[in-house]
Amino acid sequence: MSTAISWTTGVSPARTPAVQEIARVLSQVPDPEIPALSIIDLGIVREVHGDRVIITPTYSGCPATLYIEQSIRGALNDAGLAHVRIETTLSPPWTSDWISDEGREKLRAYGIAPPPKGAANASLRNDTHAQCPRCGSMNTAEISRFGSTPCKALWRCNACAEPFDRFKCH
Repeated sequence: MSTAISWTTGVSPARTPAVQEIARVLSQVPDPEIPALSIIDLGIVREVHGDRVIITPTYSGCPATLYIEQSIRGALNDAGLAHVRIETTLSPPWTSDWISDEGREKLRAYGIAPPPKGAANASLRNDTHAQCPRCGSMNTAEISRFGSTPCKALWRCNACAEPFDRFKCH
C-alpha cells in the first residue's frame, strides 16, 4: 500500500492521515503570481509523502520558486509539520497538463485563459485559439508572447475587445 499522493501520475493511491494533513496544508498555499490558485491546483506539488513534499516549478527559471518554497515551509511549520522536507526537482519538467480541472476553472474565473488539457503534448506555441475567459468566444488572437508573467502570453478577444492573459502550454 502506498503512503503517498502523486498528482502527476494521475493515480490517487492510498493515503495515510499524515499525508492527507500535509496535502490539506499545501492546498491552502496560494501561487504567488496567481493567488486564486493553490500550488496543488497549479500542479507545482508533484508528490506528498509523510516526510517530504516534492515540487516542480512551472519552468526552471521561475522567479517565484524560492518564494514558493518559503511559503510551503511556513505553512508546514505553522501546522506543526516542521519535520517535512521540501525537495525541488526539474525532471521531468512541469507541464501545463498538470493543472487540475479545478485549477483550470479557477484560472478562467480569475480572467486567465487556461491551456486546453493535453495541449502541452501538442504544442509549445499556443497555436490554437484561446477561449476568452470573459465572454467565452473563440474569436481571439495573440497580441504578444509575453504577458504579465513569463508563463503567460497576452491575448485579445475580438468579440468583446478585452485583453486577457493565456497560460502558456508547456
